[in-house]
Amino acid sequence: MSDPIRERERAFEAKYEHDEALRFRVLTRRNKLFGLWIAGETGLSGPDADAYAHDLIEYDLVHAGAAAPDLIAKAQSDLSRKGIEMSRHRLELRLAKLLHEAEAQVNAELVGKPVH
Repeated sequence: MSDPIRERERAFEAKYEHDEALRFRVLTRRNKLFGLWIAGETGLSGPDADAYAHDLIEYDLVHAGAAAPDLIAKAQSDLSRKGIEMSRHRLELRLAKLLHEAEAQVNAELVGKPVH
């Protein structure tokens, strides 16, 4: 006979694991979109833009995890080195907008629908 308490515990653990994996995918996608946007602002395109986005993803994984302030500080510093001044507020707004876009993209991928 199965133990309902253990089954419930396993179900909660599985849900937590699924939710964390989904959260990771969404944040990684957000950071990629943010990196591509910053790259565009600095005049990068193609493989150079992709490389910058990848670097931003890695930076966030190593230095901040989900802490957007460190990611924003890096982006602001990168923009400043290119002679582009952009307010922290504008970067925060863009990051928030891209979080919603990333959520929509990941959710659409999970249900197999293209995002426009």
